[in-house]
Amino acid sequence: SHGAALAQPRAVVPRGELDAEERATIALFERARDSVVYISTRQQVRDIWSRNVYSVPRGTGSGFVWDNAGHIVTNFHVIQGGSGARVTLADQTSFNAKLVGAFPDRDLAVLKIDVPPSNVYKLPPIAIGTSRDLQVGQRVYAIGNPFGLDQTLTLGIVSALNREIESFNGRTIRGVVQTDAAINPGNSGGPLLDSAGRLIGVNTQIA
Repeated sequence: SHGAALAQPRAVVPRGELDAEERATIALFERARDSVVYISTRQQVRDIWSRNVYSVPRGTGSGFVWDNAGHIVTNFHVIQGGSGARVTLADQTSFNAKLVGAFPDRDLAVLKIDVPPSNVYKLPPIAIGTSRDLQVGQRVYAIGNPFGLDQTLTLGIVSALNREIESFNGRTIRGVVQTDAAINPGNSGGPLLDSAGRLIGVNTQIA
């Protein structure tokens, strides 16, 4: 026959166990993911013809749960200029947020959401670490929630320490941790973790 022979189905090759590093990365992500939230802000805009005031979307970013009381940490620039913010938790429930603290010189802000006492299990606080003893070359992980649908994970190393960057209000931020972990704009405000899954920084700018 001159017809082409039908391709035969092929068996899937078994891959065996994931290696120890992969298993550790997966476990780290599973532990930390529910602590990372999506933040959206709105802005009041006045229609010049009708004089009516409308609330329109302004910006989005990530943040993370600080405690069971509903405090959420993010970048100041994520909420800057907004007239209101909304926080979406890992299970897709959303809450209006109040701005309760801001430190523009370090590009940090703290929001507060009121979660019913029966639902505080939805607020797993991020594990806290320290950036004082970081070493160039150690592994770091960046988690964000850039679209409000699911968390993303990237990994890299500490590329440099004690860098300086300019904050969004023009001030110099010193003591910055530089990493080669891929960070996109929607990951701003999300946590940077060490290999023990502990918070060591807040993802703030892309160089």
